[in-house]
Amino acid sequence: MSTIRDLFVTRVYEGSLAEERGFAAFNAELEDACRMLAAEDRAGRAWCRANGYGGYTSYASLDDLPRRASVFGDLKKRLDRHAIAFAEDLDLDLGARGRVALDSLWVNVLRPGAAHSGHIHPHSVISGTVYVNVPSGAGALRLEDPRLPLMMAAPRRRPEAREGVRTFVTLPPAVGTVYLWESWLRHEVLAGSGKSPRISLSFNYAWR
Repeated sequence: MSTIRDLFVTRVYEGSLAEERGFAAFNAELEDACRMLAAEDRAGRAWCRANGYGGYTSYASLDDLPRRASVFGDLKKRLDRHAIAFAEDLDLDLGARGRVALDSLWVNVLRPGAAHSGHIHPHSVISGTVYVNVPSGAGALRLEDPRLPLMMAAPRRRPEAREGVRTFVTLPPAVGTVYLWESWLRHEVLAGSGKSPRISLSFNYAWR
């Protein structure tokens, strides 16, 4: 008799704000706020041009979104519940008075055909994305097996490989969907075929 164990499993959390009461009105207000920032944040647009970002992000220009507009403050409260649940599932020992707290939150308005190359989020514990506007054909989130640099002479996985052993896993975006992962997990946004901007907010939670 033999046994195969799943060890060092990478956990990814999927939730949804769309199931909450009043979501449609909340999401419409959130989208308006994101579009307003994309139109008015000159520093953010300049950073995007200088760094080749395919659209607009407030990542490098605005660090106070929950205080800047009440709808972002409301979003923080909603995201907090998901982040706390995920931290509990991960069995993180945060200490007697420790917690995961929102450390940064930024807007992404990705134009049609644009992508965001693979990266991680240093100095954070949990990272994630929530989707606000998802046109048909919008680019998906792709997660990378963190052991990829260590696989050396390993062959490729079969095309029909089960999700848990794939080298890359692609997660489709949907309005209101919340994805969370540990911040060391490398991820990217694939180029899509949508005809209008894909709007999301990304965020990091730190240990406080």
